[in-house]
Amino acid sequence: MANAGNEIAFKKETVAKLLTRSFKEEKTKVSSDAVILVTEMLKVFVEEATRRAVKQAGGEDCDTVDIEHFEKILPQLLLDF
Repeated sequence: MANAGNEIAFKKETVAKLLTRSFKEEKTKVSSDAVILVTEMLKVFVEEATRRAVKQAGGEDCDTVDIEHFEKILPQLLLDF
């Protein structure tokens, strides 16, 4: 992985908006600690998905990771999380 040193980052404002859009009542608020926690969970999820897709591509003797590799690992990844 050529970009292994790159850090995965999500904007906290974006995560907060995604969370609040799923609330049924407008009065429901999300705390900053919850946003930080969900942001970290997203980071872990994306890192694990990337690792598994790279492993899948390597098992198929591919030099690049395509969307098909993600599609193949997605069912098991969702079960694990």
